[in-house]
Amino acid sequence: MYMKNLEKVIAPMVLLELMSLPVDLNGRYGSNRADSYAKQILADNDLDAIKVWLDEYKDSPQTYRNYRKEAERLLLWSIMEQGKPLSGLTREDFNAFRAFLANPQPAEQWCGPRAPRHSQDWRPFQGPLKDSSLKQALVINNSLMNYLVEAGYLAGNPLALARRRVRTQSKSRESDTVERFLEDDLWESVLSYIQDLPQDTDREQAHFQRVRFLFSLLYLLGPRSSEIAEHAMGSFIEVRGKWWWEVTGKGRKTARIPVNDDMLSALAKYRRFHKLTELPEPDETTPLILSLKGTSGITSNMIYRIVKDVVSKAADLLEEAEPHKAAKLRKASTHWFRHTAITHQADKGIELRYLKKSARHEKIDTTSRYMHAGDDQWHDAMQVHRLSNVTIEED
Repeated sequence: MYMKNLEKVIAPMVLLELMSLPVDLNGRYGSNRADSYAKQILADNDLDAIKVWLDEYKDSPQTYRNYRKEAERLLLWSIMEQGKPLSGLTREDFNAFRAFLANPQPAEQWCGPRAPRHSQDWRPFQGPLKDSSLKQALVINNSLMNYLVEAGYLAGNPLALARRRVRTQSKSRESDTVERFLEDDLWESVLSYIQDLPQDTDREQAHFQRVRFLFSLLYLLGPRSSEIAEHAMGSFIEVRGKWWWEVTGKGRKTARIPVNDDMLSALAKYRRFHKLTELPEPDETTPLILSLKGTSGITSNMIYRIVKDVVSKAADLLEEAEPHKAAKLRKASTHWFRHTAITHQADKGIELRYLKKSARHEKIDTTSRYMHAGDDQWHDAMQVHRLSNVTIEED
């Protein structure tokens, strides 16, 4: 049995990069450790092994942050709740971890409002994970455990015993059409809210210009928030008289996305406001989205917060007349606008092969999930199936 020597990590909650674990909990003698002769990494404790795995994703900051968050949660739970090192967890422990993710307790220790990582108010959770987030957490942790097995650090992966069930669920999800997008009328509601933003002060003007340009990027180019934060104005390039956005995204793959006239106009307006030339210079390093003072770029987290603020306030305007639409709009996040962009492009009849290239999908099947026209025709066709063939007059 492992000793519950937890004083070093219970209070306050410790970040992954600042942890220092006692010998009986650091995994050096974990019950699931593999024979050392097969090891392909130098790490000899769980914390160092996790850091080796995370280093594989350092060239993809958004993925790195997401993976660090889930590994951090798992390691803290393993030590604080189970009193075991990560390399001592069993299949039964992971069953308990799944239940914990759905309801982290004690809540006052594990949960709290969003706060900077190095704040004393930081907690690993804001509350119980939704089903989709819970499944994603287990997928990421399964990836961690697989890596450590392949590296010869762990003897086996307890989570792999559930792999068949997880894959079946994943296949089912992928066959469904994408639903996390805004219909045309909701998108127009967002645009209307943005257009009516106050512009009386310098700060209000800067906020309006930034929001209008950000949502133009999200809707017309369909980027991920991390891609906006990580790219500069020089990523807009002119080739043979046409403008393109050259973006390095998921998997560090680089692609070019067509920049249409509306996007080019939005770009020019935003640049004029900041007293820049209408169109970017080659290799220009000005960030795509600037701070309100115009002196620096902003993070993907800030982009997320701006989007959530806009959709929340736009939803408030719909609440009284159309509460069901307001509820949907409040759920929207930055990634919803990527889905919205692709869906609306499909609805306008842009060919599937072009949609695939603009969305930067590896498989055409992924892009096909955004095709809703068939569903609309199916729904319209069912109108002929009535309760009665006799017209019944309303009272």
